[in-house]
Amino acid sequence: MVRFVLGMTRFGQRVSELYTKVRDEISRSVTTAGWLVLAVAIGGTALGWIFGWVEWLIAGIIGVVLLLLSVPFLFGARAYDVALELEHDRVIAGGSVPGRLTVRNQSSRMALPGKLDLPVGDGLLELEVPLLRAEHHMVHEVDIPTPKRGIITVGPATAVRTDPIGLLRREHEWEDRHEVYVHPRVVSVPSTSAGLVRDLEGNPTTRLVDADMSFHAIREYMPGDSRRQVHWKSTAKTGKLMVRQFEESRRSRMAVAVSVAKSDYATEEEYEIAISLAASLGVQALRDGRDLDVVAGAEIPRVVRGRLRAIRQLGAFTPRGLLDEFCAVDSLDNTMSLEDVCALQAEANTGLSVAFVICGSQTGLERLRRAALAYDPATAVIGVVCDETAHPRVRPISGLTIMTVGLREDMPQLLSRGMKS
Repeated sequence: MVRFVLGMTRFGQRVSELYTKVRDEISRSVTTAGWLVLAVAIGGTALGWIFGWVEWLIAGIIGVVLLLLSVPFLFGARAYDVALELEHDRVIAGGSVPGRLTVRNQSSRMALPGKLDLPVGDGLLELEVPLLRAEHHMVHEVDIPTPKRGIITVGPATAVRTDPIGLLRREHEWEDRHEVYVHPRVVSVPSTSAGLVRDLEGNPTTRLVDADMSFHAIREYMPGDSRRQVHWKSTAKTGKLMVRQFEESRRSRMAVAVSVAKSDYATEEEYEIAISLAASLGVQALRDGRDLDVVAGAEIPRVVRGRLRAIRQLGAFTPRGLLDEFCAVDSLDNTMSLEDVCALQAEANTGLSVAFVICGSQTGLERLRRAALAYDPATAVIGVVCDETAHPRVRPISGLTIMTVGLREDMPQLLSRGMKS
């Protein structure tokens, strides 16, 4: 008896699973027009049969026939083998990515015509697939536009089989998916201006240390000094043990802080100019082998805004990796102010040689000054204001150098001018 009960329970579970599977498949396959025709087929046949209404009976029969004729068009969605190839997975904003979509009929029967849907970001490409004989294939040349910076997901391709009237529809999705990194447009800035520091080996500071590269003086030996720093000539002359003393050298370290608050920019294009300039400075610094720290504001929920501080650090060590990270830096409604971003960056980094603070035309000079004050007085701070309506210029204000940039192409000339001033 127990076995019988267990067997009936398993049988009931299988029936329930089969029912759920069939129900879901039917709900996915029948379109709105198909449900309407099905209602006419059932209702018309029933009314015509019960009340003897010939017109309703004919309408019901026609509905049944249409549904039956639509069923064969659904077959063959899985007969295709679809392969997507893109020539590049990284491109500059404003370009395009060529590619090809190969559709092969891998079955031993002829495949009826159909469609392929290829998602491209938020858009969709619809491609027609003609009648394909067994083991034959066709190639669709595609050109994916990349007008804006970002990360575009291409695929997966979906085969769509439907009848000419559009009553039934069946889809089959492949797993082939590609990500295209659309890099910001960068400009070539002079390599010596990337940090405004000409001494690649480091700048001597006023702090005295026992071992470094910049020699300062000779003093008398003290317990704990390294014997390797003993200056034997002076020791022989004075009769006392003398050691070398050095000035601490600071390696050229560059910081870039970019505002991502929408309120700091007049237009979206102004924000894209800011991202392009930040990427240009960062890429050139990495090519020059400099230490680099790039930060931007992180998104903060409105309910905790003002109580939570968070920044996004772009920690790439190669130009390509840095550009990849810049693809995902979007403007935000709720984020930290530029002053707080610079303060956090200054707290986390000591010994900065130069800091570029990049913002939009709506930031204001007073806020830019407060952001610059967050850095150490020994750090040279350059404020880069992106303003499409302004003329390019460089001006020093209270120890802060401000560059006003209207176009990306203005940056190299402004940096060269800033070095000479």
